[in-house]
Amino acid sequence: MKTTPVVCRNLSKSFGDQIVVNDVSFSVPAGQILALLGPSGCGKTTTLRLIAGFEQADAGVILIEGQEVANGRIQLPPEKRRVGMVFQDYAIFPHLSVAENVAFGLPRGKERTSQVETMLDFVGLGGLGARMPHELSGGQQQRVALARALAPKPAVLLLDEPFSNLDAALRTAVRQEVKELLKASGTTAVFVTHDQEEALFLGDQVAVMNGGRLEQIGAAEVVFHEPKTRFVAEFMGHTDFIGGSATSTGVDTSLGFMPLAHHLPTGAAVEVVVRPDDVKLEDAEDGTGNGRILSRQFLGIAYLYRVALPDGRVVQSWQPHQIHFAIGTAVQASIRPGHVLRCFAGETAV
Repeated sequence: MKTTPVVCRNLSKSFGDQIVVNDVSFSVPAGQILALLGPSGCGKTTTLRLIAGFEQADAGVILIEGQEVANGRIQLPPEKRRVGMVFQDYAIFPHLSVAENVAFGLPRGKERTSQVETMLDFVGLGGLGARMPHELSGGQQQRVALARALAPKPAVLLLDEPFSNLDAALRTAVRQEVKELLKASGTTAVFVTHDQEEALFLGDQVAVMNGGRLEQIGAAEVVFHEPKTRFVAEFMGHTDFIGGSATSTGVDTSLGFMPLAHHLPTGAAVEVVVRPDDVKLEDAEDGTGNGRILSRQFLGIAYLYRVALPDGRVVQSWQPHQIHFAIGTAVQASIRPGHVLRCFAGETAV
């Protein structure tokens, strides 16, 4: 039976009077990628540093491949935890060649050179071992950092905002490369990001943090479509809430009736989570309709419209680029989700 590479139980950490990690628990199965997602100051980077051993937890237990590396009595140093680390600024040694950077964490011996060459070939940098870091592009430097972290064959790879220093176009290409490399090597990884698109792309699981707490963890599709808290719903994409009234079979809203499963009494006030791809817009006959166009943003492949509803709420809608609604136009807005929408009573889903 395989041992789970990373297990965190009830981790807590404070700096002075400020609690930055508050009773956080999760595990990462072998070969899976976990995205720790959340806004600045939510505790995600501190959680990563607790796993790495750069910070000491006030409470809780960390196991790496079944070995307790941190608890109330034990605090193994980073070099004894079998973790690899890719930092936000890569932390490549500028005075060492590419090959020397990759070899830095490997034990000396006759196999060291071949191990470095194998790793450089693996990350697509074969033949570039003699180059200095300043001679490489940003994407190549990222791969050097990845090769150095993977070379000692860590039990888990930790990545701290690994793509934040790259421009938008390069970021998309490099994260695709990194995902392919991690999957090809079967590496278990935990990476920190504040970018929900990045988390959904890379993470087999997504863990959303807020105020030091873990709000929700699960498969990317589940966290996105089935948020358990209002914070998760708002943080995961362009999210709007429309008011409604519970019935025995669903919810009546200003965008029409939606059949939803819930356990609320008839007439209870609720809010339904809708995103731009859930909202359909059509021309309103004779200038009537239940919405009016407030603004239009051109996104290249589509327009993002903001639409005012009669109850004063505003929703967003993605429409194909060939559909044009002028600002102020009356439209008929309706729901076209193609999936079950999440219903909220207060801060939590029902």
